[in-house]
Amino acid sequence: MSLFIFLTVVQAIVAAMLVAVILMQKSEGGGLGVGGSPAGLMSARGAADFLTRSTAVLATLFVVLSIALAAIAASTASGSGLDTSLNRTVAPAGPPVSADPLAVPAASPAAPAAGASAPATAPEGPAKQ
Repeated sequence: MSLFIFLTVVQAIVAAMLVAVILMQKSEGGGLGVGGSPAGLMSARGAADFLTRSTAVLATLFVVLSIALAAIAASTASGSGLDTSLNRTVAPAGPPVSADPLAVPAASPAAPAAGASAPATAPEGPAKQ
């Protein structure tokens, strides 16, 4: 596991260096396919060739490290299948949820509706005098 962590740190450093080298390059539209010139390393073209070569080396190193890390991760992963240790108890069913958020929930049959504490009686007729 320590090799995996070491290679991950090395890959992060390579990635940071790759970003820095790419950002230092002059935008001339030539890319990696431009041929070299006989000028020295300290000339403008020599520096561009150095940055181009270092970009290619760092990109290759990044890809190789990515493949190595994937191979290490695949070889150390346990292929035991699904984890079946989760608790699978079902919660008791509550009142049904209505699709309408403004709907009034139906009263349960065990409890009387709100405001109806006693059964309603028939209204009495007009009072006799």
